Amino acid sequence: MLHAALYGDEDQAVILTYAWDRLLIDPLPGPRGADSFTGLEPVTQSVWSVSAEAQPIAPAGSTLPRLAAELPHILALLDPHHGAEGITRQLEELVSHLAPASIDLLDVGGDILAQGDEPTLKSPLADALTLAACCQVNAPIRLLVAGPGLDGEISPDDLRPLFGTPVHTFTAEDVETIGSILEWHPSEATAMLAATARGARGICEVRDAGLPVPLTDKGPTVHKVDLDDAVSRNSLARAIMTTATLDEAEAHSREICGFSEIDYERNKAAWRTERPPTKLDPDDVLSRLDQFQSEARARGVTHTTFRHITEALNLAAPSVTSCRLLIHSRPGQYDAPLWSIGA
Repeated sequence: MLHAALYGDEDQAVILTYAWDRLLIDPLPGPRGADSFTGLEPVTQSVWSVSAEAQPIAPAGSTLPRLAAELPHILALLDPHHGAEGITRQLEELVSHLAPASIDLLDVGGDILAQGDEPTLKSPLADALTLAACCQVNAPIRLLVAGPGLDGEISPDDLRPLFGTPVHTFTAEDVETIGSILEWHPSEATAMLAATARGARGICEVRDAGLPVPLTDKGPTVHKVDLDDAVSRNSLARAIMTTATLDEAEAHSREICGFSEIDYERNKAAWRTERPPTKLDPDDVLSRLDQFQSEARARGVTHTTFRHITEALNLAAPSVTSCRLLIHSRPGQYDAPLWSIGA
């Protein structure tokens, strides 16, 4: 979506991304590396691309192969298991191999600008690893933050002083470039970014904890941030510059932020085995949905994500079946790609 808005849709981009899906998609905590897939294609010595034919090795799960099938770009696997040094090596190999005309580091929400001690911070490690690597690559890299505050972690008011002139404001037309992907992809921040571009306003409840995220006119904006300023602010990124393993980076996260997001995933995975999801009985699901919506309205909530509904109702992973059940039963509440709580 950003590539089409800024560069047009004629050239093919290489999107280097983590295979780090939530537990609803991937029951194994943490990110997946190349050894978790079959059918990857080598790009450089350390970088592999994910094609539509690639498959995660069970019990791992991943949305990347389906994304590869539906996007016109090359998806390459960002593997953090060798720490920031490993990601730096991957980036340097890609730059040498591709000689790209431009390199953008994109974060949706803005938690890449976290200092590390914010009480609302939930997932600092993935962003800090990428930031630590990017600032060590001998190539110009532009840091962009889209949808300030839409990750529910850092307040837009805290981020605003760091922003330069807006680079772009997404529109409903921009959202059309990604087609129906957000009808099945579980990314909540991207869903809210698309929804605000389409005009959705209000309060959206997200994640398992039900964090309230404001949907405002600032939601669809994209801002440039000075990369050096981001590194100076992000204490975790500075601490993990020379890490050679993911375990090392995790240890720094526990020390600086007081937690590791992978520990949270490990604990939640153990909890989920003790509380398996309920079967998809339409009458029961819709009855519990009515109760959930009534309580959400009392909290001032206007929208939610399909992932949050899945968590709140303890359903199986947000699947085509469960989403279609809700949309078919209450079509007027589908405010694509979010769910409108209604009056």
